[in-house]
Amino acid sequence: MDKIQKARSISILVFIIPFLAINACLILITQFHELFPNQEDIVHNSLWPYLDGGLSISRAARPYPSWLIFKPAMFLTSYLLIRYWYYNKAIILIFNKDYKHLKKIVFFGVGSAIALTVHSVFLGIQIDNNIYKLFRRIIMLIFILFEVAAQAYLVAALYSFRDKLIEFINVKILRLKLILVSILIVTAIISVPIISWPGDTFKFLKHALEWDYFLGVITFYLLTYFMWKKN
Repeated sequence: MDKIQKARSISILVFIIPFLAINACLILITQFHELFPNQEDIVHNSLWPYLDGGLSISRAARPYPSWLIFKPAMFLTSYLLIRYWYYNKAIILIFNKDYKHLKKIVFFGVGSAIALTVHSVFLGIQIDNNIYKLFRRIIMLIFILFEVAAQAYLVAALYSFRDKLIEFINVKILRLKLILVSILIVTAIISVPIISWPGDTFKFLKHALEWDYFLGVITFYLLTYFMWKKN
């Protein structure tokens, strides 16, 4: 199955590229202060934001030279995501050509990739305007919602005809993907009151949630790599 192996190959890249890029930005801004021409951009108070929430992802990726790493990586990730979702469309058509939610998978998957591209384009552009700030938040929210929705629909699709896939997948990994997506959905619902709270209240918790949620979202693609059998 050529489409399966291509989806498998892309999935590991969709995990590795953003993971390395974002953590490279984190290391730069917390450890290599001399590289930043504007010393107000550097961060001293965070050792591991996945736990301490010392800064947000955008705070790590926004300043120069961090964005030189972040933006190209996100553009490449967006391109790979679009290819990934279209390969999965082809895979589903092979096993269940009448699957009723196929268009939703492609819509949410490709939509998330486009939202990620738009977010990356505007990252670092500072405009003191409330409408602009709201626009950036909405784009980021669309990316998260569309990405999780696409993942949920895809897992549901594969699980619905898993008996036909028994020669091609590790069913245990598919179950892990189902558990992961369920955790992402529940976490998103629980987090709404926290991230919606005005001001700096829960700031560190918001930042930690952002880093951990990002890790959960891309772990979906790492599991995809191990779910499909190599041959």
